[in-house]
Amino acid sequence: MTFSLAGVGVVHSNGKVALAAVTIRACAGERIAIIGPSGAGKTTLLRVLGAALRPTSGQVELLGLSPWTLGAPGLRRLRSRIGTVHQSAPLPLRQRVVTAVLAGRLGRWPLWKSLLSLVYPLDIPGARAALRQFDLDDRVFDRCDRISGGQLQRVGVARVIYQQPDLVLADEPVSSLDPTLALQTIRALAADASSRGATLVASLHAVDLALGEFPRIIGVRDGRIVFDLPREQVDPSRLHDLYAAEGAALPTLASDGRVVAASSAPRPHAGAGLPHP
Repeated sequence: MTFSLAGVGVVHSNGKVALAAVTIRACAGERIAIIGPSGAGKTTLLRVLGAALRPTSGQVELLGLSPWTLGAPGLRRLRSRIGTVHQSAPLPLRQRVVTAVLAGRLGRWPLWKSLLSLVYPLDIPGARAALRQFDLDDRVFDRCDRISGGQLQRVGVARVIYQQPDLVLADEPVSSLDPTLALQTIRALAADASSRGATLVASLHAVDLALGEFPRIIGVRDGRIVFDLPREQVDPSRLHDLYAAEGAALPTLASDGRVVAASSAPRPHAGAGLPHP
C-alpha cells in the first residue's frame, strides 16, 4: 500500500472546509488522475499526500508510515521518498538547470554532498539523462531565468524523475505546455513511475488527458470525493455532474466522443462515447 487516507478532513484557520471525510487508498504502481473544478480541493489533497499539510481530522498513512507520529528526522526521510511536481516550479531563477535537477536528491544526500553539488554539480550525466526525456539536455548549463516558462515546468518534472521517489505527486504539471508537450510530459512521468513500480497521482484540468493516460480517475468537488472509478466508468453524465457547480466549466465532447474542451455547453447525452487510450 502506497498510501491510505481514512476520513481525512482539512479546515483552514478561516473556517473554510478544504477537505471533508476523504477516504482513498492506492497500491504501489497505480496511476491516478484527480479531476474537478477549480477550488475543489485537489491541491489540498496532494499536499496531504505529500506530508506537507497535516489534516485537521482523520488518519493518514504514507509509504507504510504515519507521518504525523514521526519526529523531524523521520518526517524529512519520508518526504525525500515523495516527489512533487508543482504547477509553477519553485526553482531559483539564478540557479543553473543542472543544479535545479540535481536538487531532486538533496533529501537523500549527506549535507557535505549537497553543499558540494551546489559548487560543482556531482552528477551531470544523470541530470542530462533526465532532461533528455524533454529535449532539454542542451540547456543543462543555462540559468533558469534564460529558459521559457514551459521549459521551466519541464525542468521541474525532470527534477522529480531524477529524484526517483516512491510516490510522485503532480499538481497541474502541464499547465504551461501545448497539447503535444503535455502528452509527452505525462507519458514520461508515467513511464518512469511504471519502470520503478512507483505510484503516480496527478491533478489535471485537462479531462481528455486524464481519461486517456490514467486507468483510475478520482473526481473531487467541494472537498469531497464524488467518484473514484476506472476510467471506463467515467461517462459524460458523471463529468457533467462533477463540473456542474455554479460558474464551473463543463467538459464538451467532439463527434467521436473525445473530451476536447471545457465550456458552458449543455449537458452531454449519457450514452455518448468516451476517449480511449
